[in-house]
Amino acid sequence: MSEAAFFDLDKTLMAGSSGMQFARIARRRGIVSRRQVVKWGRDHLRYRLKGATDEETVQLLRVARESIAEVSATEISRMWPEVLAGILPRIYPEMLAEVYRHQDAGRKVFIISAAGADMVGSLARVLGMDGGVGTRYLVNGDGVYTGEMDGPFVYGPGKVTAIKDLAREFDLDLDDSWAYSDSLSDLPMLAAVGNPVAVNPDAGLLAEAKEHGWQVMRFERLGRNLAVAGTVGGAILLGGLGSYLSRRR
Repeated sequence: MSEAAFFDLDKTLMAGSSGMQFARIARRRGIVSRRQVVKWGRDHLRYRLKGATDEETVQLLRVARESIAEVSATEISRMWPEVLAGILPRIYPEMLAEVYRHQDAGRKVFIISAAGADMVGSLARVLGMDGGVGTRYLVNGDGVYTGEMDGPFVYGPGKVTAIKDLAREFDLDLDDSWAYSDSLSDLPMLAAVGNPVAVNPDAGLLAEAKEHGWQVMRFERLGRNLAVAGTVGGAILLGGLGSYLSRRR
């Protein structure tokens, strides 16, 4: 059997939320309103500083489903290059080094995230990883999103389902595999492998890590508050960085 390493995305593999990057581009394309993007910017600030509760995550999922309802899959897929352009500069160098370390040791590496499956898969390919599993949304026969999910929500216990499916597909030994996350909500995924790692953990996950003797990685400094302020400002300016990156390309 082989070994693997599984990486949560938001606040683990990258600083902040991939959803905020999506929101900026969606606003520019008229898919979401200015008011909604500003609200997401405030929510993102709180998320960076305190994390998100299960209730807040479910609420965010509902808003995301409503936002893409009746939008064509082609239009959403054309957003991914710009969304990735916003995400890639926010990938933690320390975590990319962990990805490479596992690859050099012969392990398969995957992103496991509640974010949209297409975006997660695209990011995994760009980073040279073996794959990514995210939440899928249903597309009808006309190629339009219905606002419903096409499978389980890849969050909490849903992440355990995802890694067990990968374990069967790739003949992986989870007892000798690794998982990385920042959040207590990912406790089921971390507990499903033999080598859990807490990355810049929230208070709940830090307590669990200390109790069980898990490895803890810390590298996000207090200066992150400036980056957070920049993110909120970017939301209010409705994606100025995305426009700049588009012009550069």
